[in-house]
Amino acid sequence: MDYLSINKQTWNKRTKIHIDSQFYDVESFKKGKCSLNKIELEQLGNVEEKTLLHLQCHFGLDSLSWARLGADVTGVDLSSDSIEYAKSLNSSLGLKANFIESDIFQFGLENTKKYDIVFTSYGVLCWLPNLKDWAETIAKSLKVGGEFHLVEFHTFNDLLSGYSYFSKDKPDIEEEGTYTENCDGSKSKIVTWSHSVSEVINSLIKAGLSIDSFNEYPFSPYNCFENMEFVEDKGYQVLYKGQQVPLIYSIKAIKK
Repeated sequence: MDYLSINKQTWNKRTKIHIDSQFYDVESFKKGKCSLNKIELEQLGNVEEKTLLHLQCHFGLDSLSWARLGADVTGVDLSSDSIEYAKSLNSSLGLKANFIESDIFQFGLENTKKYDIVFTSYGVLCWLPNLKDWAETIAKSLKVGGEFHLVEFHTFNDLLSGYSYFSKDKPDIEEEGTYTENCDGSKSKIVTWSHSVSEVINSLIKAGLSIDSFNEYPFSPYNCFENMEFVEDKGYQVLYKGQQVPLIYSIKAIKK
């Protein structure tokens, strides 16, 4: 099964929808709004004059937000439509980011540049069949002393939604719409994989990275799952039998 072609086609279709959504609010971004959230801003800190590789960058809003904060950014994504729009935004806004259309495993094989920071966030890992190559791509892309930062949706919430918490030999193959409010109801095929938190952490360790911090959060900045409740000044939460469900986790790792 050519999962890359299937997922690329879906993300090309989603990009056209996402660009016009209130969820991404491109018009406010063009006027200077930062698309980044408190979690990643606090975790990465000052990125001025640092080289930053953003893996699975979608159509570039977060990449360009890091560029506005002074980073020398390279964004990588599988979707040709996403990269095309990211390049257009970069040019029209006069920013200095670079965007590459590539599967990140292929990027890892071809890339020779070393970065101060590698960053990836929110809904990225489920599209990868294995985390060994992912972690090795990150490690090879970092300078010694460089930092890797992951902010991801917690897989515990996926378990409550009926998916496996642990990795399986075969992927989940489904037809579904996208997550933005302007989804027209049309569905596309997606191919995804489950990855437990322990698999994520161990893949990074085996690739030679040292875990500096691991944090879990009961609030999401995005209203993108079922049964979410808004909590003022916190974000969105999900309750299970009256208890908060972990929705986000973050990892900082260092290349020694």
